[in-house]
Amino acid sequence: MSTIILASASPRRRELLERVGISIEVLAADVDESLLPNEEAIPYALRVARAKATRISSDKPNQLVLAADTVVEVDSIPMGKASDREEARSMLLALRGRSHRVTTAVAMQRSGPSPVDCVLDVTTVVVMREFSDAELEDYLLAEEWQGKAGAYAVQGMAAAFVTEVRGSITNVIGLPLAEVVELLSENGVIPSYQGGQAS
Repeated sequence: MSTIILASASPRRRELLERVGISIEVLAADVDESLLPNEEAIPYALRVARAKATRISSDKPNQLVLAADTVVEVDSIPMGKASDREEARSMLLALRGRSHRVTTAVAMQRSGPSPVDCVLDVTTVVVMREFSDAELEDYLLAEEWQGKAGAYAVQGMAAAFVTEVRGSITNVIGLPLAEVVELLSENGVIPSYQGGQAS
């Protein structure tokens, strides 16, 4: 199995891929992740994921590049990463006591004689309880909101806020692992398995 390039600095995405034995090299892509005016959540995530993959792929011909972007959406309003504690507070107050959608878009690219250029997106519904103001302030003081879409990580302290996850939990963590493995298998990057036997 060949090594793929992960165009992301996210330790969570790296851990998920390594958990299933995928060999990766990390080369974080520096792209503008700002929302465009009136941009919806899924088109935004797809655009940013593709931009990350393209940025790294252009410097690494013939190597497979995998990129992803995660966005939280509530009331049809996409949320990226909070820029400061006040924005994080505002995001979490909007999510408190209700459901929201988490979408991760994945882009995979390879140039050369066996080119690959494909994208997918997966959406999961997450429900949060009515956590108290004191709980929110304790969470914000811990600074765990930094660098996370919607200002929280379901595998971290904010797990205490989440009452239900409808769909892929790894998608909420940052990479829909089952779908990514299937995509890699379809493109011959990793073996496909049927009934426990490599095909």
